[in-house]
Amino acid sequence: MNAVYRGPQRIVCLTEETTEWLYLLGESHRVVGISGYTVRPPEARREKPRVSAFLDGKEDRIVALEPDLVIGFSDMQAALADKLIRAGLNVWISNQRSIAEILQTMRTVALLVGASARAEVWIADCLQSHQAMREAAREWDWRPRVYFEEWDAPMISAIRWVSELVGIAGGDDIFPELAQQSLGRHRVVADANAVIERNPEVIVASWCGKKFRAQHLHARPGWSGIEALRRGELHEIKSCDILQPGPAALGDGVRQLHAILAAAAARRAGPVP
Repeated sequence: MNAVYRGPQRIVCLTEETTEWLYLLGESHRVVGISGYTVRPPEARREKPRVSAFLDGKEDRIVALEPDLVIGFSDMQAALADKLIRAGLNVWISNQRSIAEILQTMRTVALLVGASARAEVWIADCLQSHQAMREAAREWDWRPRVYFEEWDAPMISAIRWVSELVGIAGGDDIFPELAQQSLGRHRVVADANAVIERNPEVIVASWCGKKFRAQHLHARPGWSGIEALRRGELHEIKSCDILQPGPAALGDGVRQLHAILAAAAARRAGPVP
């Protein structure tokens, strides 16, 4: 009689979103190694060995863990994936950029570990929450223009899933054409005057782990007239909450975006400073 296949039992997660998803699915026992940048969930950082950064990892330590699957994200991990493949490991690198692709990747991970039913419950709740945000935003008298800055030097605008989340939260990304570009270097805002011209009413920054400093925006030539700066609508969302293409962005990240925009809408009737 053939043994029942139970999926990979020893998984190394090279980025945070897969770790968080496996914990949410109740499959944390399969995770044997994580990224050093992992902060979600906090218990993973306490329980699991940290064996990678983002662009590189400790190949010897990963191999020593004897994983039956290594999961990473994006073309930026191609070199690390190559090393691990050459070391004889099974490696899967996903490259999701949109909300639909994030959900597809989450479903694939869930399928691998036999947790599809639990995944669908979480996803259904998530999508219901998104719809509630859309409906709430329709009640506002104002739909803000939003500039989301992923990095400050050079200025990089929102990746596609963040741009889509801005829409769900009740705003409009001022650089929707850049959001369609998958690579960060193709989302660079080459001319700071482009932001001035599009005059965002809310600015949200998430500088990939670096603390946001509003004074840096005020110091940019010509930016003092941007409505978001005049009204003090400068906000930060931690990168771990919105720049990880997994449950964090689809949950906490978009909820924070919605709260920021809802509060800005409530203040809209007040006088301009």
